[in-house]
Amino acid sequence: MEDEARIRYAVEHTEVVRAPEQTLATFGVTNIYYYLLTEPVYKELLGKEGETVVREGKVIAERPKIVTPYYLLNLFEGFEHGKEFAEYLVREHGPNEAGLLYRYRNEPAETNVLSSPMEAVIHNIAQKIDREGNPLATIIKGVDEMWDICLMKFIHDMTRSSLRRNVMEFGARRLLDADTGGIPRYARHTIERLFEEAREDRAKVHELEVELRRWGLFQEYEDRFLNLFRQGK
Repeated sequence: MEDEARIRYAVEHTEVVRAPEQTLATFGVTNIYYYLLTEPVYKELLGKEGETVVREGKVIAERPKIVTPYYLLNLFEGFEHGKEFAEYLVREHGPNEAGLLYRYRNEPAETNVLSSPMEAVIHNIAQKIDREGNPLATIIKGVDEMWDICLMKFIHDMTRSSLRRNVMEFGARRLLDADTGGIPRYARHTIERLFEEAREDRAKVHELEVELRRWGLFQEYEDRFLNLFRQGK
């Protein structure tokens, strides 16, 4: 309960001072550069005023991926109740209801403690962003000891704000449409792309196999898959 209260506090005290000017890309990777500002955790202990902790880094948002509840049945590995949750989605939405899955990677750059009040730091960073002209830079205010929760809160909110446009763009290309087997057109495109990449790079073979099994399509593509190994001889 104590951890939950700390997480809730961090979420409620996360403020996006300057949001990125663009949403998450539908058909590509998005690199968001963040400045996450907090008051130092030792402020009250040592009575130091006017210092600001600035954490810089990059959040890499991979291309959104179309999935179905059936796909999620084979995705929630390592979760105690992952299968039960996926089965719930199947019951609620059917096995072939398409949705989007987002994956992120955080790459911290540096952390600095500045002897300036937060508002002055925000002003200086905003000017720096203006000079550099990065439309995917953001300034976030958060809580020092739970700063990563604040960053994840920002990511979650950005995902939600991007979702509608991403879905519309997938729909415009009819990639959400499913074939008679309930497999979205996007999944077929992804599998074909992985086959092409696996012919050139053997490291992609495992990724291809995982994707085929998650969609329950390994038997359908088994001959083509095994041919990858015959071609390598």
